[in-house]
Amino acid sequence: MKLTVLGCLGGYPHNDQGTTSFLLQAKGYNLLIDCGSQAVTELEHHVSPLCLDSVILTHYHHDHIADLGVLQQYRQLWPKENPNWDGQILKIWGHSEDKFHFNSLTMPEVSIGKPYKKDDLKKIGPWDVTFMRTLHPVTAFALRLLERDTGKILVFTGDSGYLENFYEFAKNADVFLADTYFFAGTEHAPTHLTSKEAGEIAAKARVKKLILTHLPQHGSLEQLKKEAEEAMRKGEVLLAKPHMTVEI
Repeated sequence: MKLTVLGCLGGYPHNDQGTTSFLLQAKGYNLLIDCGSQAVTELEHHVSPLCLDSVILTHYHHDHIADLGVLQQYRQLWPKENPNWDGQILKIWGHSEDKFHFNSLTMPEVSIGKPYKKDDLKKIGPWDVTFMRTLHPVTAFALRLLERDTGKILVFTGDSGYLENFYEFAKNADVFLADTYFFAGTEHAPTHLTSKEAGEIAAKARVKKLILTHLPQHGSLEQLKKEAEEAMRKGEVLLAKPHMTVEI
């Protein structure tokens, strides 16, 4: 499977970079993970937004859903007679604990909201997807995606402060995509991980590759990466950046 970074900043776009959004592809299936600012235009560099099969949302903060309405309108307004468009209804997976936002996932003849909850296992395209509730000011979930044919595993923290539950949830992941908005020295925040915490979780979970995302707009990202590397000790650490692709 192939992971493509569309946006990797936390909170708000900055210097022509958007917020959290990733494209995951395998077996001809196109899955969008979160849909932050600039997601639609960045997606167009890789695959048509008309060719998405599903979207998974980790939570409903604006930096993770800013372009969702734009994506729905893109598919709503695209001429149906165009031969490149089959008019399929887009499945958008989100938790249903926030009824207002969950209900907005459904747009007649365009998209349908599909609910998930803690400890669910959903078969989405070629993946088995499981969900873990995270530590964040709003209800939010981490994702573990197991590609059934290959056994390869991608884990995405979504937005979360430090939780020991990540040790088991991320165990043996081939790629651990970690919310790393804070530098070392501010551990145990109830919102996001620090570089040190991301590295420690990666080490204890024995993940093969750590990718830092939900990055801060200010400060040295190389320092952030170095702090994560020191905590992880072994294994590869990468900084997410727009249009970076990783084969898993």
